Amino acid sequence: MDTRTPSPDRTFSRSELATYNGRDGRPTYVAYKGKVYDVSTSAMWPEGEHQFAHAAGDDLTGDMDFAPHGEEVLERFPVVGALRD
Repeated sequence: MDTRTPSPDRTFSRSELATYNGRDGRPTYVAYKGKVYDVSTSAMWPEGEHQFAHAAGDDLTGDMDFAPHGEEVLERFPVVGALRD
């Protein structure tokens, strides 16, 4: 698996995104509203899990409405690509 930082114009399938789950040294990526973010540097995503409720490698678009924060939290992290349907 290629773990180099992808360019912002890269696209990810859902199955490819799932491989970036933050485990075994892999980067920690999540998708939101079609953008893929690298949250690997966040202390809130240890081993690819966030608050025991969310897993890295997933699309969080449907979950954000229930979060205690908004999308501004993700804007702190680099966009590494786009999620394709």
